[in-house]
Amino acid sequence: MSSNSIPGVTVLAPVTGPQEQILSREALEFLAKLHRAFNHTRKTLLQRRILRQQELDRGVLPDFLPETAHIRENDAWRGASPAPGMIDRRVEITGPVDRKMVINALNSGAYTYMADFEDSNAPTWENNLDGQVNLRDANLRTISYTNPGNGKKYSLRADGKLATLIVRPRGWHLDEAHVLVDGVPISGSIFDFGLYFFHNARRTVEIGIGPYFYLPKLESHLEARLWNDVFNVSQDLLNIPRGTIRATVLIETILAAFEMDEIIYELRQHSSGLNCGRWDYIFSVIKKFRQSSNFILPNRADVSMTVPFMDAYVKLLIKTCHRRGVHAMGGMAAQIPIKNDQNANKVALDKVRADKLREVKAGHDGTWVAHPDLVKVALEVFNENLKTPNQIYVRREDVNVSALDLLNMNVPGSITETGIRNNISVGLTYIESWLRGLGCVPIHNLMEDAATAEISRSQLWQWAKHRTRIADGKTVTPEYLIKLLDEEVSKIEKQQGAQRFGQTKYTLAKRYLASQITGKEYAEFITTLLYPEITGVHQKAKI
Repeated sequence: MSSNSIPGVTVLAPVTGPQEQILSREALEFLAKLHRAFNHTRKTLLQRRILRQQELDRGVLPDFLPETAHIRENDAWRGASPAPGMIDRRVEITGPVDRKMVINALNSGAYTYMADFEDSNAPTWENNLDGQVNLRDANLRTISYTNPGNGKKYSLRADGKLATLIVRPRGWHLDEAHVLVDGVPISGSIFDFGLYFFHNARRTVEIGIGPYFYLPKLESHLEARLWNDVFNVSQDLLNIPRGTIRATVLIETILAAFEMDEIIYELRQHSSGLNCGRWDYIFSVIKKFRQSSNFILPNRADVSMTVPFMDAYVKLLIKTCHRRGVHAMGGMAAQIPIKNDQNANKVALDKVRADKLREVKAGHDGTWVAHPDLVKVALEVFNENLKTPNQIYVRREDVNVSALDLLNMNVPGSITETGIRNNISVGLTYIESWLRGLGCVPIHNLMEDAATAEISRSQLWQWAKHRTRIADGKTVTPEYLIKLLDEEVSKIEKQQGAQRFGQTKYTLAKRYLASQITGKEYAEFITTLLYPEITGVHQKAKI
């Protein structure tokens, strides 16, 4: 469909029913203005990422920036005061933007809900537009859902105790292939942010909160500056006071960890803090230093929050946020309830409790869970140990983190065939689900999203690249990994039967995963590699 009435704007996919209200002429004009104002800067910053990677590949390690030392050393400046509905964030639930999830999350008893267009959402055209419809209806308080299978009805709780809605758009690196502006795909970030802001900014203020966001995958304070410019222009275009928007930045890249102060500074009047995006952070460490044998990590299960480089990152984030008067949010425990095994369920919940206790004791103001049944578990821990709405007053002045601390890869553990097989299983199963339009998938009793799949395929790549020797003496080679991948696919085919297996995307998922674990070809993000498969707009990758 071509939007002939709007010069330069083309929509390449059907828009039906309530979606037409979301992708209205006025909304498209708003998106086009943001694209034309900011896409050149976005592209420049993405090119800057490539140049930075070339430096890392040459062995130039990151450090705190000398040119911004004056920002870090100035004690006078602060971020924004906590916004309405964001003062107490002790438990945040996260999840994709499908209608049932939105209702359950808002009803869950969590203080906030991060509605995700990013890592837990496969960005099909339908998922993205239907998600915008769902969030609009949620803010209008009219959202409901009837399960077509069993007729069960879902609606918002009558007592009005709903989680504050926060939206995570896609990262700067992702395009929205179905909308062209002047012949160029619009940024996925601007598409997701712009549609939500256009349709919900005033309404969220009316219901006592505001247009709140989580910002993913930032690699520098200049990328935060771009977001701040987008916020200012968007508010100006809709005659909404600057500072109405609030954004929490996920520190989920190793490079951003060296620029925490600067990121808050760039977003000052819009900042609502930082979050420890732990799984993407681990992925980033592997990805950015993948050419160096000094950064080889053991099995994913051994890379806990208490290993040196993760512990340093957590402490620095808490100290930085509280020094600047903003929230320091903890991360995601991936465990989910195990309904058919009481003992295994107890072990999983004990791990969640221990993780949340570590966070609240460290000084975090809140934490993430991925399942409504874990809200109560996390709340019990935080309520017992946090008697105030937040603990921004805990300054952590005892903390002194150096660049070497952030890069300390002395991680105890080993690389085993079990760990390799687990990475293959997670990567394969997640890719197969993503290709079917599912971005949040329970695998081996953990809730996996794109970040954990990225760790899996990146570790396999790294181990093959450096011919790593594993615990039983074997050397990891591409041939060895492909053999284990073949075995995993054969096992799944045998379990499912030929007919059912033939209806899945496992064969295609196997081809994509195989292309990413040889230590040679490496896509910056698995989602950008796979995206053409769920759009039909671009030519598919050669694999």
